[in-house]
Order: sequence, then structure tokens, then C-alpha cells
Amino acid sequence: MKKVLLCWIGATDLRASQGDDVGEGPIAQAAEKLGFDEVFLISNYLSDDRVTAYVEWAKKRSSTPYRLYEERLSSPTHFGEIYEAAVRICTAALGEQRDQVELTFHLSPGTPAMAAVWILLAKTRFPAELIESSREHGVQTASVPFDISAEFLPDLLRKPDEQLRSASAEKPIESANFADIHYRSPIMAHLVERAQHVALRNVPVLLEGESGTGKELFARAIHDHSSRKNKPFIAVNCGAIPQTLVESELFGHEKGAFTGANAPRKGHFESAHGGTLFLDEIGELPKDMQVKLLRVLENGEIVRLGESEPISVDVRIVAATNRTLIEEVGEGRFREDLFYRIAVAYLKLPPLRDRPGDLGLLIDHLIEQINQESEEQPGYRRKKISPNARNMLLNHDWPGNIRELQNMLRRAMVWTDSEILKEQDIEEAFLPTYDKGGEDILNRPLDGGFSLPDLISEVARHYLQRAEEEFKTKTEAAERLGLSNRQTFNNWKEKYKV
Repeated sequence: MKKVLLCWIGATDLRASQGDDVGEGPIAQAAEKLGFDEVFLISNYLSDDRVTAYVEWAKKRSSTPYRLYEERLSSPTHFGEIYEAAVRICTAALGEQRDQVELTFHLSPGTPAMAAVWILLAKTRFPAELIESSREHGVQTASVPFDISAEFLPDLLRKPDEQLRSASAEKPIESANFADIHYRSPIMAHLVERAQHVALRNVPVLLEGESGTGKELFARAIHDHSSRKNKPFIAVNCGAIPQTLVESELFGHEKGAFTGANAPRKGHFESAHGGTLFLDEIGELPKDMQVKLLRVLENGEIVRLGESEPISVDVRIVAATNRTLIEEVGEGRFREDLFYRIAVAYLKLPPLRDRPGDLGLLIDHLIEQINQESEEQPGYRRKKISPNARNMLLNHDWPGNIRELQNMLRRAMVWTDSEILKEQDIEEAFLPTYDKGGEDILNRPLDGGFSLPDLISEVARHYLQRAEEEFKTKTEAAERLGLSNRQTFNNWKEKYKV
């Protein structure tokens, strides 16, 4: 593994090479003690003979190769320019064999703004070791107790005024009940804000999103943030109940109502009285049960199987589905009147791929959570993740979203005896992929699971995503796909939820 040091040239380094009484300077001190294979120097002292003299002086002290990069800055404290320069040098240092290069960033030379950018890059886009040095204390590893996502970094640097406006705006008070939802992305921040607003209202909520996006987590947070928080929260998976038992499960039954009903039993609506009933996968309910559910929501009364007298219930409904219910309505599989009854408040949970900046945060949170869950197991050692293993996770598509990420990390951490999760540990923890038959798209079986709209959507999403990744501009992507212009390309992306 090649070890590379990256650093700005500071005033103390220049003085050291000129013989001033400042010691050997931070850069030479670190290079001589830690022994790097290469040192990348960045200088904002343009056309300065002192810099040339410093490089020659440093080369004489060591056999380590030094590379000098000059970067023009309008100010040595301009975050945006410092960030762009540092990214260019990191990219050059990694080259084409980035998996074989270990980066180290030196915080001591240069301005505080330069050190701040090194910290952000080391914790996000370019995982690296951070060091600092002084004449008195020598070279030390710098411990930085926070993390931030690389995808969020441009917003952090370019929009401080927006952050100030947000801080002064009137928003719901942050609730500890939403603290379990970990995010940095603007799309999730907006979604949590809307959920906090709607939690205070006593209206039904519909949550839509792919499997594994955290719909039940949102449902529980809404309940815990509402006036019903001290009453029951009952979660029901509508897709897991046999059709013959759905009515009994939801509304209860009396003794003798059907074969095997040996005693009266409360249904989920009665059990959730005063609280919240979470109906997960509500799109799986049979049509006849949709009618009965609608009647309950309209009248606030249920009737147990085998009984004729209604029972009043006070229940807030939070429903969830991984389908698009309005499309189910259009295709006749879900009742329109029930849809509008449960979708008084509608929240669309984004997949992990549409949450820029959240993945790195979730990785750290889940690793810590699994460490805490496992620490009492015999022989378990707390785990950390290596930079290369983290990069592998950051580059994965995560079709199963947060649930897939959590289960994969749990497998890797349970199977690995080492304290550091490496690339091989992550690779072995991935489940096998399966062929969806994309190459034989014209010969799919016309069985009960076939859907022409789904097939067309799958093809469109595949090529829209490829075009966006492979071409620099949307205009070029549109041209390669045979679309008339970039606006048409954007319209297709919106239509197929890319």
C-alpha cells in the first residue's frame, strides 16, 4: 500500500528552509518521522523563489519524492477555492490505483480554512488519516469527533446564507421522537418537517415508498409526536394476514363466529382505541375489506364478527404501501373513495439513492447501533470500517434501501473477528444478485406477475440512469437516447421517478 502525504506549504515551513530558529517545520517533521512514499505539496505562493528553495531543501533531507502543485487563491481563507484545489490534488494523488493508496492530510501547515477543508474531505469524499505537528509535541494523529457527508459539502460551502435563513425561520421544535430518523439531505429535512407538522393533527396519513425506506419508523415518530403518544401504537402488516382472517384480525370476533373461534377476541381497531393503528402494505387488502374499512373510517364504529351491535372506536390511521396507490386506483385494484379517505396527509419517502449525503451518516449510525446490540455477545469486538470498505458501500446501489444496508452490515460485523471491516468482509456480506431477465426482455412469461407498465418503466429507468452517468450534460444524454432536448430528458426522468 502506497502512503502519500498531502499538505499546504505554510510560512513556518518556508522559514525552516531559510534557517530561522523554528525547527524543521511541520512538513519535514512529519515526513521524516512517518516515512511516506510520496509527498504532495500545495502552494498558494505563486512565483515565489522561497517555495522553490523549500522543495530543494526538503528533497536534500530525504529520499522521499516531493511533488509541487501551485494553486491560485483569491484569499487563503476562501473555502470554495481551497476545497476545489484540494480535490484536484487528492484526485491526482490517488490516480488510477486509488485502492492501493493511503492518504494522510497534514492540518498544521496553512490557514485554519485549509485545515477545515482537509477535515471535511478526510471524513467524506477522500477518507484519510489526519495528522498535526508542533516543535514542542512532535507529530500526532489528529482526533476529530464528527463526521459529515461529502455529497452535502458543496451546499455547506456555497449556501451559508440559506442556513442562516433556515435557522431564523419559524419551524416545529425538533422532537426527540424524530431523532431516530438520521439524515442530512435537504429532501429528508423537508419530509421530517412535514411529518412533524402533520403529527400534531388528528388526520389519517398515507406513507408511500419502496421497501426498506423506513415507513414504520416514520409512523412511530408521528405517533410519538402526537397527542396520542401515551396510547397504543398497533402495527399490522395487511399483506401477512390470510384473506379469510382479515376481518377477524381487524375488527375482532365473538365466540362461535366461525370454526375455531372458541372465545371472544378484540381486533386491532379495539386494541388501538385512543391511539394509532399502523396499516402497513394497505394496498394488499382485498376489495371487500376495503369497503368495510372505509365504513369504519366514516362512522368511527366497528362490528365484531358474530355480533350485530357496533362498538365505537377512536383510532388514528397511518397507512403505508410500497405501491403507488393512485395508480392502483386507476387500474381498479384499490378503491378511490378509500384512497382519498386515508391520504388526507401524504408523505412520499425517498429511496436511499435519492438522499444525497445520507448514506455515510447511516453507515456510521448503523455500525454503532450494531456494536451496542452485540457488545454483550461472548467474544464480540467493537468494529470500525476501513476507508476502502466505506467506499464500496458508498458506491453500491442499495435497491433494498436502509433495511438492506442494515442487514448487510450486521452480517459483515457478525462474521468478522477483526476490529476493522475491510473490503473483503463487505464483499462477502453482500447477498447474491439475481438476473431480472433484462437481456431477454421480449420473452418474459405472461404469468400472473407480468406487468407491461412495470416492464416499460424498468427499461426507461435503466437507460435514463445510464445516460445521466455516462454523459457530461443532459443535452448530450437526451441526444444519445433519441429525445428531442434536455427538457424532454427531464420530463422522462420525472415520469419514471429517476
